[in-house]
Amino acid sequence: MDKKTVLEKIRPYLLIVPAMIGICLFVIYPILYLIYLSFYKYNLLNKARSKFVGFDNFMQIFSREDFYQALTNTALYTVGVVVLTMLLSLLMALWLSKQKRFNAFVQAGIFTPHIISIVSIALVWLWLMEPSQGLLNYILKAVGLPPSQWLQSSKTALISVIIVSVWHNIGYYTLIIVAALQSIPPTIYEAAALDNASKFKVFYKITIPLISPQLFFILIIMTIGSFKVFDTVQVMTGGGPNNATSTLVYYIYEYRTTNIGYSAATGVILMAIIGILTFVYFRVLSKKVHYQ
Repeated sequence: MDKKTVLEKIRPYLLIVPAMIGICLFVIYPILYLIYLSFYKYNLLNKARSKFVGFDNFMQIFSREDFYQALTNTALYTVGVVVLTMLLSLLMALWLSKQKRFNAFVQAGIFTPHIISIVSIALVWLWLMEPSQGLLNYILKAVGLPPSQWLQSSKTALISVIIVSVWHNIGYYTLIIVAALQSIPPTIYEAAALDNASKFKVFYKITIPLISPQLFFILIIMTIGSFKVFDTVQVMTGGGPNNATSTLVYYIYEYRTTNIGYSAATGVILMAIIGILTFVYFRVLSKKVHYQ
């Protein structure tokens, strides 16, 4: 076997070496180190007192009420953001799918929030949701509705954070669905029109199956992203009031110095939850995805 033949065989492996090094350094190693730390009582402020505790961190997590509250908040946040964003994005995409100049202008406008820093957006919404001088309560009073406490009440704080997240994400996912709708061959709709199919049947039997790969992608990405929400909560509420908006990542953040082993164990649990959800999605929904 000559050198040229050997080079041809190993070339694909050489090309992926840089990517594999990056994955090992920034993905695999951090995951393994996270699992390693989860078995220790580790204090960044006093490393000398660190010691191996086995599964004690995990047992402590599942015995604490604040963990279950953070898990519940995260689940509610995820369901709210995913459902609202997908529904609103789909409705807006159906409206904007026709290639017109006005629609192109609207698409650029709704995409703008996605490219702006979430910290900046959160600060703007903090001003809008200010109970006494905020614009939202001013509008509610103008139309004869009672004002809301928004972020100052444990009953409405999580809903308020969901609203901000949906507003931030909706433009990006709308454009993905618009691109999917515009890629559907017009001949399919022409054939349905010849068969006198109703608009609902066309939407349910043709449109949804043909854009199902994009919808499945959005579902996976949004679920993972929603379970990892942190910055919006940190800027707008700090997990309050009364831990009403404390999510799993914010819960991990709170113990980052006093007991990083406990935080690492919570991170392992979060990683397991996301992995299980992703596996379930692929097992249950992937068979219903229609690939052209």
